[in-house]
Amino acid sequence: MRRGILIGLWIAVAAALVGVTALWVLSRNQGGIAGGERLGASFALVDEKGAPVTEEIFEGHPSAVFFGFTHCPDVCPTTLADMASWRDALGDKADDLALVFVTVDPERDTPKVMADYVSAFDAGIRGITGQPDKVRAMLDDYHVFYRKVETEGGDYTMDHTASVFLLDADGRLAGTINFNEDRDAALAKLNRLLDGAA
Repeated sequence: MRRGILIGLWIAVAAALVGVTALWVLSRNQGGIAGGERLGASFALVDEKGAPVTEEIFEGHPSAVFFGFTHCPDVCPTTLADMASWRDALGDKADDLALVFVTVDPERDTPKVMADYVSAFDAGIRGITGQPDKVRAMLDDYHVFYRKVETEGGDYTMDHTASVFLLDADGRLAGTINFNEDRDAALAKLNRLLDGAA
């Protein structure tokens, strides 16, 4: 019974985060899929191989960006599996789409941990981590919600934005895909994003 309550609580938290993200996007991006606002600022982090990564990772091609953490029990693995599935469904068109997973838990998500995690879903997903203060600065610049939540036994989990951010080839926010959004609706958004880059 306790497990059922915890699962229900996690679902409620995930739903609340989706709602908060949707409200934020509506307030920040009235233009829809075109003419969005450029997000973020310059940053210097590393990918899952330890190679340097800057804001240029979001330039020159559309990107689908998810912010989460590797100890996430449900939202993150579900979303990364969805991202891999979307890539498969898009076929050759997906070659122009960057899939990026940015940690909200850099203390635990080292490059090695990120490499092991993203490789379980799709070899094309890039994992981004780095020094905690630099990761937090990047998250704040991209208006990502994240919060450490203490759990029993001295451990912790993370609350975080549960939507996938869609960025155009100029790094502007073009829309979002909500957690557990209908697959056809998600693919339609991705196709519009990619068609706009053609």
